[in-house]
Amino acid sequence: TLSELDAAVTSAERQLRRQGTAAPERAALERQMLERLILEKAQLQMARDTGIRVDELQLDRAVQRIAQNNNMSLADFRRALERDGVSFQAWREDLREQILLSRLREREVDERIQVSDTEIDLFLAELKGKPDTRVEYQVSHILVRVPEQAGPERIEAARARAQKALAEARGGGDFASLAASYSDAPDALQGGVLGWRSHDRLPELFAGTLAGMKPGEVSDILRSPAGFHVLKLAGRRGAALDGAPVAQTKMRHILIRASETISEGEALRRLNDLRARIVSGEVDFAEMARVHSGDATAARGGELDWVYPGDTVPDFERAYQDLKVGEISQPVRTPFGYHLIQVLERRSADMSPERRRLQARNALRERKSDEAYQEWLRQLRDQVYVELRLEER
Repeated sequence: TLSELDAAVTSAERQLRRQGTAAPERAALERQMLERLILEKAQLQMARDTGIRVDELQLDRAVQRIAQNNNMSLADFRRALERDGVSFQAWREDLREQILLSRLREREVDERIQVSDTEIDLFLAELKGKPDTRVEYQVSHILVRVPEQAGPERIEAARARAQKALAEARGGGDFASLAASYSDAPDALQGGVLGWRSHDRLPELFAGTLAGMKPGEVSDILRSPAGFHVLKLAGRRGAALDGAPVAQTKMRHILIRASETISEGEALRRLNDLRARIVSGEVDFAEMARVHSGDATAARGGELDWVYPGDTVPDFERAYQDLKVGEISQPVRTPFGYHLIQVLERRSADMSPERRRLQARNALRERKSDEAYQEWLRQLRDQVYVELRLEER
């Protein structure tokens, strides 16, 4: 409805202001948000028709997590939203929809991706043939989607739109604003930012183009099955040398999960109390892990096997990377609960062949996932019957 579209445009303008990005003209943003709403409704319809649900308890926990990630109580978080002109109930329902969309993508796209041993062999052989330094790129992009059965006129119209975006970008236009105006990608309102991506975790079309670009440059128009792309390279950095020793960390942890019987606040209080007793020497870390930890490692005193970068969730990894050997962290929140972490030892070790194959498999899955998701969205959009009545206003 028009009221839904107006609310979405207002929300998008607020988000762009918060990011410091100049909003495009109202008509351009309205067109962007209308297309986004259509695609979201098509996905939500499919999720509900196929039995995907988010119950009240799951939603309550997600809301609580977001409030805590913002270092606020639930009441403070609610007040902050309402000061921003956002209804808490509407925001909560929007979060439910985002969780539904995430689960739908996992089921329809991510779980169906297969990576064969032959693909891994070819991928590793390709890496060996490249220069030693693995490069990471900081990338933003604009996607102008082309329908699957598009005729020549529709394709040319999309190409013209991509060319207009490219001309404005090379003419000094703000790329984030141009992404909000022109891009059909889900990250359009975030300025089309993909963030730092290693060469092997980018679609081949992107990786080959970025290799020949300098920071600050904007690519020519690229054509993929999904449509037309324009890339901007914001930065480039060297990653670890391929084949060089990799840092490993041995640690132990105590995990307390929030549940129906243990609130988030109670889990945090228990860990703070345990930390104080361990640091004072009153009790032993391993013994407390055996008694209190809700993790499978409890029987081993909370001890983990040697961990490589990327093995754990980001919040956990950031916490242990900042610790000195022997140091005990403050309580760390992750999707699994609250942890106390103690680093026991660090070493550099060559990566085993099995480990390299696992990393290659993950890189290929990530590369395929992005491409498959865009193609799936395009096919879904093509199957939807849409009747636009904006001109009747």
